[in-house]
Amino acid sequence: MLEPATLAAFVSAAALIVLAPGPDTMYTVTRSLGDGRTAGVVAATGTATGVLIHTAAAVAGLSALLRASATAYTLVKYVGAAYLCYLGVRLLRSDETFDVADTTSQSLADSYRRAVTINVTNPKVAVFVLAFFPQFVPAAADAPVQMSILGLIYAGLSLVYLAGVALFAGRVRHVLLDSGRAQRVVQYVSGSVLIGFGLRLLLDERPAT
Repeated sequence: MLEPATLAAFVSAAALIVLAPGPDTMYTVTRSLGDGRTAGVVAATGTATGVLIHTAAAVAGLSALLRASATAYTLVKYVGAAYLCYLGVRLLRSDETFDVADTTSQSLADSYRRAVTINVTNPKVAVFVLAFFPQFVPAAADAPVQMSILGLIYAGLSLVYLAGVALFAGRVRHVLLDSGRAQRVVQYVSGSVLIGFGLRLLLDERPAT
């Protein structure tokens, strides 16, 4: 098991990273505003699932491939950037305003699936897990088990924070979306920010090995 001091250090460092705004946060806000807080919480769950997938990949050694291979990293980066831009453009071109009615099961499944995809297709997360987690794994420890524990903690922190963001956005959505003009502004801003994150990911350089 992790030593209390090591666990405290990891939680503190991971919390700062979780709080940094990124495409996962923006997508959670967008779904909360568009489909309600339940959809936002489901999106947060999708992001946490993505973290667990990255953790499993790190344990299996797949993340090491992204870190070592420029081609693999670039390929995943292009896919992730294209997906973020696709979501942003789709939102900008939508003729429908955000719906403040009850969320359907189909939109919930859509929120979860897309949140997982956004997180999994971000190679920066994969490289981060591979580079960050081992710093908190003692040399004599069972590395796969310890990495898995850290992944669960990081996913839990992500879920708690993003769920809080979703609940807040869901609470204020009726205030923000009380007019057609306000809804269009929110859609434009949300779509533009998603495209911005996609372009930033596209332009980011691969971390030095």
